[in-house]
Amino acid sequence: MNKNFKSGFVSIVGKPNVGKSTFLNKILGEKLSIISPKPQTTRQQVKGILTDEEKQIVFLDTPGFVVARYELHEKMLEYIQNSLKDSDLIIFITDAKKFPTDYDEQMCDWLTKFRTPKIALLNKIDLVSKDVVNKKLAKLSEYQFDQIIPLSIIESENLKDIESTITKYLPYNPPYYHPDEVSDLPMRFFVQEIIREQIFLNFRDEIPYASTVVVEIYKDLPNKAVIAANIWLESKSQKPILIGKDGA
Repeated sequence: MNKNFKSGFVSIVGKPNVGKSTFLNKILGEKLSIISPKPQTTRQQVKGILTDEEKQIVFLDTPGFVVARYELHEKMLEYIQNSLKDSDLIIFITDAKKFPTDYDEQMCDWLTKFRTPKIALLNKIDLVSKDVVNKKLAKLSEYQFDQIIPLSIIESENLKDIESTITKYLPYNPPYYHPDEVSDLPMRFFVQEIIREQIFLNFRDEIPYASTVVVEIYKDLPNKAVIAANIWLESKSQKPILIGKDGA
């Protein structure tokens, strides 16, 4: 084992729809987190693992930070708080076009309670002028971030520089997971998330938020996977909206 090997946990936090899941998928080179334009697409903490000969970064993609208004929000906030407590680094991602919203400022204030090193990523800089970017960077510098990086996650060919920056903050440790693992979650979880992503992409209003998916059967056979999943809804009246008249 390389005595200079580094490994640690990195929490990704921020408002809904600022690019947290896109960042995770891009830096891992794998689609782990589902993405849609709707807020609160990510409901649970998704763990993504990046390993090479020098390091292992365990990313925790948290649900978008929201003010708790009902039970689901409270559960999502609990996921965020639990991941931050055990993190070696916190990455706060915000949107260059919309920052600072009330939520952003609340989140930045909240993060000052944690002694953990913190990096801010000012995402979507391709959508605003240089002057706007500079103003937003100046505003971010008012908070206790160890580093602030402007970028466009979606346009970045690779994120090697950010990977190196993250590694700088990790402790010297042996790896927590086998080098071949990209997540500690079972395949059933990713199957249900892919189905849920399609519900978010294809339906409007309350349907995405009133539905959840449970995979009852998942079998990996030599030439195919056999999957049986149930989609649960809040009310019977939502069923024909989801499946169409007579299942069309």
